[in-house]
Amino acid sequence: MGVDKVRVRRRVRGWGGRAVRRLGLLPAGTPDGLGDDAALLRRTVDQRVFVYFGGTRQNLYQLRQWYAALLALDAVHGVLIVCADSRAARAVASEQTLPVVTVGRAATLDAMAERSDAALFCYVAHDNGNLGALRTPSVLHVFLSHGESDKRVAASNVIKAYDYAFVAGQGAVDRFADQLMRFDARAHAVPVGRPQLDSLATGPRVRGTLDPIVVLYAPTWEGSDAASAYSSVLSHGVALVEALVGDPRFRVVYRPHPRTGVTDARYASADASIRAAVATAGAGNRVDSHRDPHQTFGGADVMVTDVSAIAFDWLATGRPLVVTMPPGTADVAATRLLATVPRLAAQDVGKVAELVAREVELDPTADERAALVEYYFGTVGGATARFVAECDRVVRERDDLRTERGRA
Repeated sequence: MGVDKVRVRRRVRGWGGRAVRRLGLLPAGTPDGLGDDAALLRRTVDQRVFVYFGGTRQNLYQLRQWYAALLALDAVHGVLIVCADSRAARAVASEQTLPVVTVGRAATLDAMAERSDAALFCYVAHDNGNLGALRTPSVLHVFLSHGESDKRVAASNVIKAYDYAFVAGQGAVDRFADQLMRFDARAHAVPVGRPQLDSLATGPRVRGTLDPIVVLYAPTWEGSDAASAYSSVLSHGVALVEALVGDPRFRVVYRPHPRTGVTDARYASADASIRAAVATAGAGNRVDSHRDPHQTFGGADVMVTDVSAIAFDWLATGRPLVVTMPPGTADVAATRLLATVPRLAAQDVGKVAELVAREVELDPTADERAALVEYYFGTVGGATARFVAECDRVVRERDDLRTERGRA
């Protein structure tokens, strides 16, 4: 009788869990796990590269920036995108042409990879769900990331879980070497450049002498805890934007991070106030919602942002950059970038107009930033080809290892 009760309880919990997932009642940011597992039980696929995305729709910006590079890789080895969330999978399938499946159980993914002779798993973020994919022993695992950054998470100890980390340049290799213990950065961090910057327009924007300076304000989100609270939306945002839109010398393009306000409602409120200030100002001031931030770069003269990945991508344009100083206890590393560009503290936000004007007109750190571009990215351009070549090398390395072990 006791055994029967246990079975009933398990079935009820199972039914309840499936109902919660199917009704979309899971906490924000939790993958629903509604996979195609039943259909994939005996399926074999031709793709040799699986890209695992363990996040939800809120985090799709991490994957979207890799679509073009993955499409180039698909021409060589075939790429399958594997999602842990069915809602994210539907969005990804609608946005690009690579095949997409949803897998709810790690055992399903493991068995399909083995049957299909997959050689490489790639990851764009340190999602908790990666652990299930990382258990697959028949492939090599590569972390791609979703951008260079001075955030502490950019040198997370989690990187040791992967066989390789593909990074943009020497800056990332040094970051790992300096901040991680017992990690051979030069053996496991592979510079490939930043494919997302291959078509980036560089150099000053062509602007008439009477044209206003276009300021791209692109703050990051508030983070999950105090140590990662780099966002200026709450501390700087409203006053910064009001100071700029109230000055006829400037136009503001506001590009909030897609996760703004997810963990702290105060940031959502500040974001709404900034949007209202931009809308009220009109006259060329606007909120940017383009999925690809690099499409927005071409129309701006200077960026004001936080300690974040977008600061590094903007660095490659060669145009002036201002980075805010987080007001709290955020963990900010001492880096070459932050030592070079002007910093803006919350108490100095009233001086932002003069700071931005000086940076655009005089650009006093131009030469130092140019040196940083080489350090962080190597050569801007041609990174997609380097990315594909390194993926091909890893696939061949895996195949050689399998042959040595008699598992070809």
